[in-house]
Amino acid sequence: MANKKPNYYLVWLYLLVLTIAEVGVAFLSGLPFEVLVFILLSLAIWKAALVAMYYMHLRFEPPRLVIIALAPLPLAVLITIVVVTMEVF
Repeated sequence: MANKKPNYYLVWLYLLVLTIAEVGVAFLSGLPFEVLVFILLSLAIWKAALVAMYYMHLRFEPPRLVIIALAPLPLAVLITIVVVTMEVF
């Protein structure tokens, strides 16, 4: 079965919309800091997943290569949680 060529313009449009949403959330909302960080991290993860799937072609690679590429993510999540919850002196 041949791989279907992704629509890069549509993916780019999704990334643009997510970026506009990030800027809107960051500058136009009066949300508490923890909620703001959670929303912005969620949008950033979504954008990173789109870039990895389509522009890095992980969606069309064998599963073992995807596992190798995604293996560092738990460490990144752990570091992010530690930094966000850390008290500043």
